[in-house]
Amino acid sequence: MTSNVLKVLGALVSEGELSGSEIAKSTNLASGTLYPLLLRLEDAGWLDSRWEAGEPSDLGRPRRRYYRVTGKGQKAISDVVRNLVPAMGKLTWA
Repeated sequence: MTSNVLKVLGALVSEGELSGSEIAKSTNLASGTLYPLLLRLEDAGWLDSRWEAGEPSDLGRPRRRYYRVTGKGQKAISDVVRNLVPAMGKLTWA
């Protein structure tokens, strides 16, 4: 698991559901790195995503896509934490 994956999952675990732009701000990842990563995590079943309700003309901006960790993603995170904690001590997502 790469540090970028850990950053993205950490942001989502801390906040629950975030838009792509919110994840980018939280992780300081460029869009060219972030969005392919989000797609891979979603394809792997670790994330779910949804488009926000509303038409762009009504919102006055493009619709946002929101991401959240799935049960499968939570299990993967738990496995990583379980394996890392003995080696590194307590982990925090901050």
